[in-house]
Amino acid sequence: MPVNLSIKNAPDDLVELVKERAQKNHRSLRGELLAIIEAAVRRPAARVTVDDIRAQARRLGLQTPDETTGWVRDDRDSR
Repeated sequence: MPVNLSIKNAPDDLVELVKERAQKNHRSLRGELLAIIEAAVRRPAARVTVDDIRAQARRLGLQTPDETTGWVRDDRDSR
């Protein structure tokens, strides 16, 4: 069963930001507020570790600063 919610004493600047966001997303103010609430509670916060980032960097072929430093030195020394 739907429930009515209300937010009292919302700061004017915050209300304007939500209105702008609603307009950009082609939603009503109510629709935008529901989308924000849904996104906040239905999607679990991503917990990314340093190891996750390192593994993703390796999958993408990114190099660490130590590795790239070696490349620069090798290139400089070859001249």
